[in-house]
Amino acid sequence: MCGIAGFLGTLDQAWLDQANRLQAHRGPDDRGTVWIPVDSNRALGLAHTRLAILDTSPLGHQPMAAAGGAVQLVFNGEIYNFRELRAELEAGGVRFCGHSDSEVLLQLYLQQGIACLGQLNGIFALAIWDGRSRQLHVARDAFGVKPLVWMALPGGCAFASEAKALQPLLALPDAREAADLDADALLRQLTYLWQPGAAGLRPALRTLEPGYRLCLDADAPADDLQPLCWSGPLPTGRHPGAPLLRNRAAAVAGTLAQLQQAVTRQMVADVPLGAFLSGGLDSSAVVALARQLNPQIECFTIASQGPQDGFVDDLPYARQVARHLGVPLQEVTVAAGDLAAQLRWMVHQLDAPLADPAPLQVFQIARAARAAGIKVLLSGAGGDDLFSGYRRHLALQSEALWGWWPRPLRRALRRWSAQGDQRSAVRRRLARLFAAADADPDQRLIHAFQWLAPQRLRPLLAADLQRRLSDPVADAPLRAYLAELPPGLTRLQRMLALEQRFFLADHNLLYTDKMSMAAGVEVRVPFLDPDLVAWSWQLPDQVKQRGRCGKWVLKQAMAPLLPQTVIHRPKTGFGAPLRRWLQHDLRELLAEQLDPARLRQAGLFDPAAVAALIEADRRGTVDAAYPIFAVLCTSLWWQQQQQPADVASPP
Repeated sequence: MCGIAGFLGTLDQAWLDQANRLQAHRGPDDRGTVWIPVDSNRALGLAHTRLAILDTSPLGHQPMAAAGGAVQLVFNGEIYNFRELRAELEAGGVRFCGHSDSEVLLQLYLQQGIACLGQLNGIFALAIWDGRSRQLHVARDAFGVKPLVWMALPGGCAFASEAKALQPLLALPDAREAADLDADALLRQLTYLWQPGAAGLRPALRTLEPGYRLCLDADAPADDLQPLCWSGPLPTGRHPGAPLLRNRAAAVAGTLAQLQQAVTRQMVADVPLGAFLSGGLDSSAVVALARQLNPQIECFTIASQGPQDGFVDDLPYARQVARHLGVPLQEVTVAAGDLAAQLRWMVHQLDAPLADPAPLQVFQIARAARAAGIKVLLSGAGGDDLFSGYRRHLALQSEALWGWWPRPLRRALRRWSAQGDQRSAVRRRLARLFAAADADPDQRLIHAFQWLAPQRLRPLLAADLQRRLSDPVADAPLRAYLAELPPGLTRLQRMLALEQRFFLADHNLLYTDKMSMAAGVEVRVPFLDPDLVAWSWQLPDQVKQRGRCGKWVLKQAMAPLLPQTVIHRPKTGFGAPLRRWLQHDLRELLAEQLDPARLRQAGLFDPAAVAALIEADRRGTVDAAYPIFAVLCTSLWWQQQQQPADVASPP
């Protein structure tokens, strides 16, 4: 794992050095740059900062060159099938200098060109400059495990692993207009608590979507640079028309075999490797299978202090799994007040006002792992998104009872569910279940990912931003994606497709990468092995969501290896007691940042509307804890954008 950056355009080598400094946390082991003139006005630049995992010797240094220096590579990620690919290349006469997957990737490109992406089983963001064709290729893995941000430049573009490396370029004369705030993106940020799709809050900075690539030709105009999809129409790995495996016993056995293969593939490393262990099914399953190869794999969990705000305490389950499997477990003790104090730094590190406290816990675990000498952690991320593990998947089944009602009755159901005190967990869940009851089917799927309806949040924006809105319903990226899905998918399949494309890539995987890399730790996600994902799409809904039992097939697969109390434990999130934070630990920061005078000066939010939302949440007429947190995080983020140097140090 590493940090990469580069450009084709009119920048100079000084920016490459600056980009490496700004991303130094991603690669404390080594760094390098290359700068190549391409014509009288423009140059090609690549920068790399290295976290050495495979072949830790200088032979893994990047940028890595081939073809007499004509081809240059910078690569962030891991190629899990690099040994098989290397053997094939060696059989064809290719000779290698070192033992890294980066060198295999470079040699594979020399043999196959950019089509080599389809041969890779791994997680990556990469750039390859081919001086022979004078083309720059920039690409991201099919599931978006590794991040990549880019911006257009005169005659080319610049890119980096993290937006903070590109932020200095926003001051360039050609970028100033596009560096303003995007009103549509701001409304989406409040609606989802994260940013779905390629657009960002700063129009100049765009996310390269999962499974997409850029191709820049130094001899062709680059005025309208458009990413190209290389991974196929579905990042889910499903091929339209693939047969569904309906034999339950075969489904269970195949799921276990596929997950075991994925874990085995992802345990290859030349440095110590550990694992997250929350005590949930997904992380426990990964540890149970990893233990078969490394019986003493070091595991890490959070031991939170203070009230849990309705969360099920993970710690007893993590301890139970560790005892059952006989693996060492390090408990990272974090007080809620300490976590709240780290909020400013979290927003800076994420490069976005992602309104979720969970990233802080990822950082605490990654920092503890690094202190223990571990540079790689296995994660259970993705299990819910493949095999149907969220409450919204269970809620989807209820549509069979009321989804066919006439719209006026469904509208009455929505209004009835919104009544009552939203401070009650039951009332909150009822309100969320029926909040879009009278909407069309696709809108109901999309609404499951929204905390509050955008129409309710729109008044929070300052008047000028409201006038600039062009997407008042904030769901354009998700609607566009649903329209591209092949016909014949079930409602659950369509929702899982949204999970895998947006909630994983733009939320869970994003914060996992940013916060673990802040501690110099690589996180691997076996559930997103391409073969396992493709397998999951061959399974019918009935073995994923079976009655009220989510992830049925995975639970059956893990029954011989894990305690039943862990397999069937209550579902909880990897988060923090946010509602209590707003009333206690974050109270002073909330008052400071959401002060009416400060809000008016910043120009993002209407102070009266923000105050009204806070009061409605206090009275219990709406559950707005997370949208209020989103306003707070966005205010902190915008302040940091105006004063980039005024950021708290890492905790």
